[in-house]
Amino acid sequence: MYLLFDIGATNMRIAVSHDGETILEQKIISTPFDFDEGIKAFKNGARELCGDMIINAAAGGVPGILNKDKTVLLSAPNLEKWEDVFLKEALEKALDVPVHLENDAVLAALGEAVFGAGKEKRIVAYFTVSTGVGGARVVGGRLDESASGLEPGRQVVDGVHTLEYHISGNGIKKRYGKSPEDIEDPAMWEEAARWLAIGVNNAIALWSPEIFVLGGAVMRHRIAVADVKRQVEAFGNFPEFPEIVAAQLGDMSGLYGALALIRSFKK
Repeated sequence: MYLLFDIGATNMRIAVSHDGETILEQKIISTPFDFDEGIKAFKNGARELCGDMIINAAAGGVPGILNKDKTVLLSAPNLEKWEDVFLKEALEKALDVPVHLENDAVLAALGEAVFGAGKEKRIVAYFTVSTGVGGARVVGGRLDESASGLEPGRQVVDGVHTLEYHISGNGIKKRYGKSPEDIEDPAMWEEAARWLAIGVNNAIALWSPEIFVLGGAVMRHRIAVADVKRQVEAFGNFPEFPEIVAAQLGDMSGLYGALALIRSFKK
C-alpha cells in the first residue's frame, strides 16, 4: 500500500492507494503553522487513515522550493516555520517508510500528465494558477529534470513584474486589496487571461509541448481557458499550437501526481 499526501498552507490531504492505480480513502486535516505540530498532525492523520495496514512507501507534495536533494524546504512563504528543517527525515521517522518529496505544483503537473487531461500525450506542460503560479513539463510520464526546480511563475512578463504578480491569488490580493473570489470585474479577468497567455506563450517556446494543461483554484473559478487559448493564438508566434485545455483532476491532482511519482521509483 502507498501513502500519498499533499501538504498545503491551509490543509493537508492524505490518501492511500492499494493497487498503485487508484485512490480510494482520503483524509483532509488542517495544516498547523508550527513544524513540530504539523508533523504530529500528519502522523496522527496517517495512522487514523491506515490503521493496521502496512505502508510500503510514501510520496507527496509541499508548497515551496525544495533543495536539490528534495529533503528540505528552502522557501515556503505560507509555511515559514517549515523552512530549513529536515522535512524528509521527519516524515520518514513519522511513517517509518521511505518518503519521496516534490513541489506541490510539480506533482499536480505529473498527476494531470499521467492520470488527467494530458494522459494521452507524451509531452505535457502544466501551469497551476492559485495562491502562486507553478508548473512543470512532463515527458513520457516523467518529470523533466531541472537543476534547482521549476518556477514558471517567476518569469518576468512586463519588463519589471513576474507572472505571479499579475495573476496569482497573492498578487491579485496585493494589488486590488481583495481576494480573487471577491472580484467580479470582467475586464480585470480578461486582463489576467492576457497575462497568463503571455506566460503560456513563453512556456510553449521553451517546452514545446503537445498539450498545455491549466489548473489551480484561480484558473478554475475565474480565468477562462478559452480566453487564454484565443490570446495565445492571436500572438501568432508558432506555425502549430498545442492543445490548451483545463485540468481534470481538481484538488486531487497532487495526490495523483504523488502516485505517479512513487510508481516511477518502483520501475
